[in-house]
Amino acid sequence: MKSILTAKWIKVPVFLLCLVPLGLLLWRGLHHGLGANPIEFITHATGDWTIRFVVITLSITPARKLLGQPHLIRFRRMLGLFAFFYGCLHFTTYIWLDKFFDVAEMIKDVEKRRFITVGFTGFVLLIPLAVTSTAGWIRRLGGWRWQMLHRLIYLTAIAGVVHYYWLVKSDVRKPLQYGGMVALLLAYRAAAWVSEKRNRLAVDTAAAEEPPTAENA
Repeated sequence: MKSILTAKWIKVPVFLLCLVPLGLLLWRGLHHGLGANPIEFITHATGDWTIRFVVITLSITPARKLLGQPHLIRFRRMLGLFAFFYGCLHFTTYIWLDKFFDVAEMIKDVEKRRFITVGFTGFVLLIPLAVTSTAGWIRRLGGWRWQMLHRLIYLTAIAGVVHYYWLVKSDVRKPLQYGGMVALLLAYRAAAWVSEKRNRLAVDTAAAEEPPTAENA
């Protein structure tokens, strides 16, 4: 497994696999398979894949630790960028196919329809993550500040779930499923953070209680 995850070629099939949802959507469009309301179908499909890629991106850290596969981290940036990519398609469908770039109408939507407000917020939070995803930005910001900035993906995930839940209104099974996955992933991170703090405290306490040696006396 390690040899596969570290191979240079492995990112190519992963990249192509991430494009499959778009390919299927285009195929359905060319073969009149988008249903009675194509705009709604495209909107829902791109929105679904946005939140799916957000969840998959969040899954990388626990997966690499639980499975003992640290090299999975190589794919996190690509998966996060695909979350942004499908988010852009979702947003473009709304402003182009649905609203025809009518800014006044979109502003009314943001003000009156809360699911659009929270969805737009989640998309905006993805922008700085995509912009600063390169190694150059990690060097400019410094590791700690970069990590703090990229924790915005937690808020993006929550906003995406709330957006979906408020959108569907009646059949809330899918947003609840996504919500459960996001809650589980955030709970894992919270537990890992608490465990790390306890370990550090234990080490600091042991060091403070260690009797002085002859050299330190």
